[in-house]
Amino acid sequence: MKGFWNSTSIIPNITLSFIFFFICYFEDVLAVPPIKQHFLCRSEQRDALFAFENEFEIGEPNSDCVDFSTESHWNKESWENNSDCCSWKGIKCNTKSGEVVELDLSCSGLYGRFHSNSSLQNLHFLTTLDLSYNDLTGQIPDSIGNLTQLTSLQLFGNQFSGQIPSSIGNLFHLTSLNLLENNLDGEIPSSFGNLNQLTGLIVGGNKLRGNFPIVLLNLTGLLDLDISNNQFSGALPPNITSLSYLGSFFASYNAFTGTIPSTLFTIPFLVVFDLRDNQLNGTLEFGNTSSSPSNLQYLSLGSNNFKGSIPSSISKFVNLWCLELSHFDTQGRPIDFSIFSHFKSLEFLDLSYLNSTTTIDLFSYSKSLLILDLSCNHVSTTNKISVSNPPPQKIYSLSLSGCGITEFPELLRTLHGIELLDISNNKIQGQVPGWLWTLPNLTYVNLSNNTFIGFQRSNKKQGLSSLRKPSLRHLLGSNNNFTGKIPSFICELHSLNTLDLSENNFNGTIPPCLGNLNSTLSDLNLRQNNLSGGLPKDIFERLRSFDVGHNQLVEKLPRSLIHFSTLEVLNVEGNRINDTFPLWLSSLQKLQVLVLRSNAFHGPIHQAMFPQLRIIDISHNHFKGTLPTDYFVEWPAMSSLGTDENRPNVNYMGDKSGYYHDSMVLMNKGVELELVRILKIYTAIDFSGNKFEGEIPKSIGLLKELHVLNLSNNVFTGSIPSSMGNLKALESLDVSRNKLSGEIPQELGELSFLEYMNFSHNKLTGLVPGGTQFLTQPCSAFENNMGLFGHSFDEVCRDIQTPASHQQYKTPELEDEDEEVISWTAAAIGFIPGISFGFTIGYIFLSYKPKWFMNPFAETNVDGVQLTRETESEVLRFDNV
Repeated sequence: MKGFWNSTSIIPNITLSFIFFFICYFEDVLAVPPIKQHFLCRSEQRDALFAFENEFEIGEPNSDCVDFSTESHWNKESWENNSDCCSWKGIKCNTKSGEVVELDLSCSGLYGRFHSNSSLQNLHFLTTLDLSYNDLTGQIPDSIGNLTQLTSLQLFGNQFSGQIPSSIGNLFHLTSLNLLENNLDGEIPSSFGNLNQLTGLIVGGNKLRGNFPIVLLNLTGLLDLDISNNQFSGALPPNITSLSYLGSFFASYNAFTGTIPSTLFTIPFLVVFDLRDNQLNGTLEFGNTSSSPSNLQYLSLGSNNFKGSIPSSISKFVNLWCLELSHFDTQGRPIDFSIFSHFKSLEFLDLSYLNSTTTIDLFSYSKSLLILDLSCNHVSTTNKISVSNPPPQKIYSLSLSGCGITEFPELLRTLHGIELLDISNNKIQGQVPGWLWTLPNLTYVNLSNNTFIGFQRSNKKQGLSSLRKPSLRHLLGSNNNFTGKIPSFICELHSLNTLDLSENNFNGTIPPCLGNLNSTLSDLNLRQNNLSGGLPKDIFERLRSFDVGHNQLVEKLPRSLIHFSTLEVLNVEGNRINDTFPLWLSSLQKLQVLVLRSNAFHGPIHQAMFPQLRIIDISHNHFKGTLPTDYFVEWPAMSSLGTDENRPNVNYMGDKSGYYHDSMVLMNKGVELELVRILKIYTAIDFSGNKFEGEIPKSIGLLKELHVLNLSNNVFTGSIPSSMGNLKALESLDVSRNKLSGEIPQELGELSFLEYMNFSHNKLTGLVPGGTQFLTQPCSAFENNMGLFGHSFDEVCRDIQTPASHQQYKTPELEDEDEEVISWTAAAIGFIPGISFGFTIGYIFLSYKPKWFMNPFAETNVDGVQLTRETESEVLRFDNV
């Protein structure tokens, strides 16, 4: 203690003494660290947050978050390990009151529905709510309108369905509302007219309908409006200029009609204007030149029905960097392309499908161009490159599809910056030049639908040894005249993701060196060539789609396919593969499409689980045996009932870049249907043309997502399972040419989407269902089932004015000669009385026989109903006379 009183440090010592005394005296008080109460959220707020979290399941982050590398704004551990909810990730509080004012759970893997009495409504002081990029389903709760302090509401990138709650109109402080990319339907609520503080309204990518929402014209402070990718129709209101502060207007991919009000272009702050892919028509006008703004930078009006000349007044938009006028019908008029020379900053220009006779000189535009699409025009590619006329060196995307080009454009070799080149659908002959592969940045080349015969060899044989790092990722060369073996230089494209050489004349075996691409190749399509030998046994680690249909491949499916863990599509149809059913494919957890059609597969197929399978076609093989009654139990991708609230937006199977889409041919509604792009929501089963026997498994009724079912040309017996009545999405059903007996289940009459059905050539009896869909079927759909009857059936196919007609057609003995045994003993015993009875019945029958029985396919009138042939669908149709 002596040091405390030394004269040289009296002030510090006094201070230390005071602290020591204070600690001793207030020991009990200072035993706990001080707590700043105003930084803690209130207990009821914390409880509400926990309760809200528990309303949902937690899974993997939304795929969009993964694609864009967006980090989750929520951390479960931070919520559980800290009682101070104001410090939780995704939460912000008012530092004075402790109330939660911001809740950001975007990209958090939440899925499920809001509870009917969601605890969210207990967070009364929220100003920001962001639940974007999750997998939330069901309706947006009405209670969200109780959060009256909200200024920002972000619910985009979910699967919300139903109508937008009108209670959102109570959020008078709202400045930003984003409902992009959900499944919302109905109209925009009239209550939105109350949101006079709103500056941003984004509702694109839904199923909203009706005319342009007039209530939005009350929101005079709107800066950004997006109603694109919906089902809006009607004309745009002429007084849309009341939105005088509008900076961006997105209304593409709707069904708007009429003309564009030219006054719209007089809005002084308008920078972005997008109305492409609608049904707008008439001539295009841009309003008064003297009063129109020059701020417009993005103008997209393509894929409408505009006719006439492109107005020269377009040149006043000198700040344009994007101009899209595709499918503008100039009605053969010449175009003065000098009007585009004013756009000194133009980077994106799409003038495809202009229907003009004017020949376009390539690169006669802004030298700042990055993207140029002149597809389906008359394009000159012979103009000379000179110092005074250099090509735009920055251009990285060039589309010249369908331009009537007959020679490979030599001038392209000077475009060292080009990345994407599309010269498909032309008439280019000869060989693909070797210098094409020397362009250092080339990543996408589409050579499809020309008449190329080969690939030009380089100076160093046929390789790419001069290229250290070939950058090509997508090579599309389908529907040409390529012959010989698949060139080996392709194996040196070590960045290749997509290779499509289908519909050519390549022969030989599939090059084993393609295995060199096992770490990059995702989509391989070699269908409709003359390839022979067996399938390659190399392991493609990243292969997503593998199509080698319609070649001359033999042997068995290599079991190495079991290692293709990313495989979604496998198509080997139309070959000579001789194997049993590859049950081991069920281990491929991502397999969605399996096509083994028209090969030499044989033997039984045992029960297997296919977790993601949506399309399976094993028709026209030699499979046999019975299918267990629970055969389809473990096919969950076809089992979950698809409703609007959880059905994804319509899109297609293919690589994520959008450069390649999977296609196939499927028997649907009695005809071969080519699916140029396979919808991700499309489901089908085709087991036809085999030797399956026994009963149709009752578990077929579990596949509630099924669209197409074809079990024809087998030897199924027993009755059609009534469980088929559960197939609410079924559009096409074919069970013809089997040995089915019993009645057609009445439940099938309730399937409102069932457009095509075929029950012919069986042993069916009893009442035909009376559903609307059954009334539209042709008689051929029921022929050779002599025991069928019913009001709807008899009206169309039979004259039942005499009750005896039912009995006349209940003689299945006439149906199958191979199963019929005639008792000659019985015939001899009944010969004499039979002659007398036969003459009597014959006379009656010839007097009253129905016209349909005389010729069931004749174009004749039956009780005032005319039978005509529908040429488009190749089925019979009945129209009232």
